[in-house]
Amino acid sequence: MGVATARTADIAVTGLGVLSPVGLTPEANWAGLCRGRSVAAYDAELAGLPVDFSCRVPGFDAAAELGARWARRTDRFSQFAVAAARRAVADAGLDPGAWDGERVGVVLGVGSNSLHTYTAEFRELNDDRPDRVSPLALPRSVPNMAAGEVAMDLGACGPGFTTASACASGATAIGVARDLLRGGACDVVLAGGSESACCRMSATCFARLRALSRRTAEPELASRPFDADRDGFVLGEGAAVLVMERYAGARARGARVRALLRGYGATSDAHHPVAPLPDGSGAARAIRIALRDAECAPHEVGHVNAHGTSTRLNDAAEAAALSRVFGRHPPPVTAPKSVVGHALGAAGALEAAYTVLSLQHQVIPPIANFGYQDGDHKLDVVAGAPRRAAMSAAITCSFGFGGHNAVLVFTTE
Repeated sequence: MGVATARTADIAVTGLGVLSPVGLTPEANWAGLCRGRSVAAYDAELAGLPVDFSCRVPGFDAAAELGARWARRTDRFSQFAVAAARRAVADAGLDPGAWDGERVGVVLGVGSNSLHTYTAEFRELNDDRPDRVSPLALPRSVPNMAAGEVAMDLGACGPGFTTASACASGATAIGVARDLLRGGACDVVLAGGSESACCRMSATCFARLRALSRRTAEPELASRPFDADRDGFVLGEGAAVLVMERYAGARARGARVRALLRGYGATSDAHHPVAPLPDGSGAARAIRIALRDAECAPHEVGHVNAHGTSTRLNDAAEAAALSRVFGRHPPPVTAPKSVVGHALGAAGALEAAYTVLSLQHQVIPPIANFGYQDGDHKLDVVAGAPRRAAMSAAITCSFGFGGHNAVLVFTTE
């Protein structure tokens, strides 16, 4: 069966809410990606650390968006999640005041709890001032609160939980949401991911792991996925929420269908805490599973949205995985982390949204800072300028610490 034929099991993406370092709307994000320039910059919060730059979400006013009281009692990752979910629901043309909340689920990926809050509260404890520790420290910072706050805000009373598969968390959430819809547990699921990790502890930990780029003199040139001169990723933040519905239901209510989610594949490398399998075999299995689920042949894939972290080991393993699946002539590859940085648990959700936008626009955004490749695995890297392409299917790949691999297949309607 060709990918152009919609199936009963297909899931429609009817709404997008996206907050990232290049903007607070899908349109702003698309424009920023197509410019192909990194927005990494000096970060005053990281001053004095070995790596003092990041990619932050600009212009986000939690008090204005959510109200001052709500903003005070929530952490930034939950604020991002609620703002993105509100935008996605509005984009889908849904009214939370009118829907059957018991049939609406929320599944959001979060890579870690909030180190912003814990760093401040542990300081009070270490100074022998337990009475100064906020009673809100725990409920505002545990990972599930992103999904919990969204459910409370929008009256979503169906299944609600957080997925945690490190940097694959957002993509995993979308895959799990697909299963809830296919199984009939929900009629609508708000799925994606949220993360705010641009803090001193995160920057220090990743720097100690030698995972971050050290280009402090030129942060805008630091993130360079698949480039021979790559030396690590750039911390980012943000959130993306996709409104997902069964295709038949979306068509019945006259919804605009941005894209179809046709396939999902997940595997584990079972290899190493932070390093991928060098031969890319675990990631390749996830890609093949997703393609089989979508009934999509490798030659039908018009675009790969790569995990593309800009680290030595991950890019090499991902290139090997793509070569295993697609042979000597893989589809054109892009890597948004070159522009927006690495949003960790939110990255897979952001890149799912970007893949949907690529299919809608029939354009592949370029990788920033790309010069030339090394190694034996040569990819068709889109660089320099956006590339027009006639695409009916695209995949997005997400891989995380612990060897977690998640791959999504999206198609046009």
